[in-house]
Order: sequence, then structure tokens, then C-alpha cells
Amino acid sequence: MSSKLKVLVVGVGSIGERHTRCFQQTKRADVSICEINDDLRTLITDRYKLANAYGSWDEALASDFDAVVICTPAQLHIPMAIDVAKLKRHLLIEKPLSTNLDRVDELKQLLDSMDVAAMVAYVTRVHPALTAMKAALDSGRFGKPVHVIGCSGQHFPTYRPAYREIYYRDRATGGGAIQDALTHMINAAEWLIGPIDQLAADCAHQVLEGVDVEDTVNVIARHAGVLASYTMNQHQAPNESSLTVICERGTARFESHQQRWRWQIDPVDSWHDEPCESLERDDLFITQANRFLDVASGLAKPSCSLEEAIQTLRTNQAILRACENRDWTSP
Repeated sequence: MSSKLKVLVVGVGSIGERHTRCFQQTKRADVSICEINDDLRTLITDRYKLANAYGSWDEALASDFDAVVICTPAQLHIPMAIDVAKLKRHLLIEKPLSTNLDRVDELKQLLDSMDVAAMVAYVTRVHPALTAMKAALDSGRFGKPVHVIGCSGQHFPTYRPAYREIYYRDRATGGGAIQDALTHMINAAEWLIGPIDQLAADCAHQVLEGVDVEDTVNVIARHAGVLASYTMNQHQAPNESSLTVICERGTARFESHQQRWRWQIDPVDSWHDEPCESLERDDLFITQANRFLDVASGLAKPSCSLEEAIQTLRTNQAILRACENRDWTSP
């Protein structure tokens, strides 16, 4: 008897194809897909030599599977997750959890009443440098966090050339810099130092051709007693992302583009670098897939729980409101 879990990937656009590939690479999953686009379904089925592929959600739900990876546009995540939870199957849901809070409590209550694993795919949570930095912060080595600075930028036409044709072009489907990319930084920061309870924000469409959604955003926030600022754009030339936590007795910084975290305690000293092993393009997603398979098997806790993703969803929504209201807002 095979010990592999039967994993159904729903939606095989860019991220769905990556999940399909990376779950296969774990050697621990038999992967099938659900995709309503006939040409895309055939392409992915042939490319990855899949035994089963379904052209409708109803057909997929009636198939034999142990777990589902939901990679559809964000407004569909919660209704699909509820369908899966009712069948008592495990769930990996792509970020953001949704574009609003509709039926989120229903999903949570349903999962709480069942022995079903749920994890949300904020993949930065499994980055070895960030997890090592969190362990150092949690140990008290640098003292109490007091200030956080997040800064990120990337040239979308180079790294995501299809942005004009996909969900990104519309906030209603999870698009725009806030829901698409800043949400990773916010989720990581809330993981490191706790949830945001107040924020103010501004955003605008500045550069990206072919879309009207925001490509630049600034947020100032308070995580209880910790002050924070987050800034992101999706048009600069350097592909850089850093998250700095300033504590009472030292500073720690995660630099994903350098695949390291670093720290400094003595003001007359220099940074001490803590690099991790070189990561290839799929490595984090393979690690995430293995983590989810462990969660589904009862061997680990989710890298990002549903409750943590709900908090980040509330923060996403508060940032969007603050950009419209130009006032302090609570998630």
C-alpha cells in the first residue's frame, strides 16, 4: 500500500503549477489537478505526467484525494476551502487567505469541529534564515523589540511579466501590491513580534503599465508597543527585500535577496552575517510542501495557521481602508 498522500491542486496558473511541481518533488505525494481552462489543464497534465486531471470543481470534489492545495484567485479561497473541509480533507490555501472576511468564521468553526489540518501558504515562514532569526529574537538575545522596518522592491515586468493578464490586475481577485506582495512582509512581521493593532497607510499606482491597481505602498503601524514602518514598490530595478527588528540591546535583519540574516549589538562593531545554504527557485516551496505533508500526517504544526492568516487578512483589509480614509485604522 502506498504511503503517499493524494494531493489535489486546484488552479494551475503560475503558483498552482509550482505547487504541482514541488509536491511531486517531495516524492511523498500523488498529485492530481483541477483546472477549468482546457488548454492549460492539458499542458500541465502532459508536462508533469499526471494520472488525473479534472475540468470542473464538482468533478474534482467527487474524486479520491486526501488534501487540497487551493491556488485559485483569492476571492474563491474560502468557499472552496469550506467545500473541502466538509469532506474532512486537509487544506493548504494560497495567500492571501481571501479578499474579505466573508465566511471566514464559518470555515474556522468548521475546521475547529473536525480533525482536519489547515495551513496557509505564506512561504517566507519556512525560509531558514527567517526562522533562525525568529529563534534568536524569541530567545531574548537582543532584548525586547521596539522598532521594525520593512523595505521591499522588485521590477514586476521582469519577474512577473504576465501581471497584466492575471489576478494581479484587480483588487477583487487579490491583486495590487498590498494583497499580492506586501502581505508577505506583514505576515512575517506579525509572526516575529505579534499582531498589528493600529496603522495608517498610503498607496498609489505610480509606474506599472497596463494596470490601475497600486504598485507602491507605505504603511506605519504599531504592534502593541512596537513601532513599525513598511514600504514596497513593484517597479524599481533592484530586487531587494529586508525586514529589520531593532531591539533594546541589538538589531536583527532578514535579507531574503541575500539569503541571510544578520545582527549587530555593539555600535562600533559591524554586521555579523548568518547566511543559510544557497536556495534555488523551488526550494522554499518544496520545504513548504514537506511541512504541509507533515502537518497532514500529524507530525508538525502549520508554518502559518488559519488563525494567523486571518489576522494578516484583517491587516490587509485595514491597510486598504487606511489608504482610502487617510486615517489611523485598526485591523
